[in-house]
Amino acid sequence: MIWVRRYHRYLAWLVSLMAVGGSLYFSEVMEFIPCELCWVQRIFMYPLAIILGIATYFDDDKIIRYTLPLSITGGCVSIYHYAKQKVPGFDELAPCTQGVPCSGEYINWLGFITIPFLALIAFSLISLLLWLGRNQAD
Repeated sequence: MIWVRRYHRYLAWLVSLMAVGGSLYFSEVMEFIPCELCWVQRIFMYPLAIILGIATYFDDDKIIRYTLPLSITGGCVSIYHYAKQKVPGFDELAPCTQGVPCSGEYINWLGFITIPFLALIAFSLISLLLWLGRNQAD
């Protein structure tokens, strides 16, 4: 646990880079067209990769003030998106109006792992790592 607290910024940055890389792989290589909620999740994840990279380079622990709200909000969007995919009738409450339907599943590994679920894991890991390193920022 001490190791995680010491390197929390590096680990959070690595998770964000993997999420951005996965997102770009799915859209550019696999040619999956992102839905509206996928774009919103990208809006929260992509800046995290840049901000956490800068914070890691400058050894800045106070960056949690800016990155934790981004990761928590992105995680909430991921939960909402995952619910639209997996909860029957949830998509009809507020359907996506343009482009690809948000209830569509490009991947469905093991019956529950979809792209919003992967984003939720990334946002949750980033939030947890930033939370564990918060004592150093004080």
